[in-house]
Amino acid sequence: MTSEEKRLLELVGGLTPGERDSLLAFAEFLQTRRSAGGIGAVAVPAAKMVERPKPLDIPRPDNESVVAALKRLTTTYPMLDKSKLLNDTSGLVTQHIMQGRPQVEVVDELEAIFTRHYQLLRDESDQD
Repeated sequence: MTSEEKRLLELVGGLTPGERDSLLAFAEFLQTRRSAGGIGAVAVPAAKMVERPKPLDIPRPDNESVVAALKRLTTTYPMLDKSKLLNDTSGLVTQHIMQGRPQVEVVDELEAIFTRHYQLLRDESDQD
């Protein structure tokens, strides 16, 4: 076992089950991107292509704060480009903090934004 593999095992051992799921989803995403011809692509036979990552099933807790919702949704959708979400999400957080918009409304809208961005990603992938 290489030193990188040992280090990776140490890091994985220190993660929570949810974090391990996120790490696995991200690794699958990287493999899919690589298989699909993205950055660092190497030709992979079609039979070895990995399915597009799906959102993780992380339930929404009662009375979830806006910050906790952002963390949950970011973990739920590890395949999304966070920079593309920044404008929409930061505006909502600002409305909640500065203007007192109710947290339940903001969290509902955050979920809708992440769902919409995931659907856009799926639609783009289906066109390729």
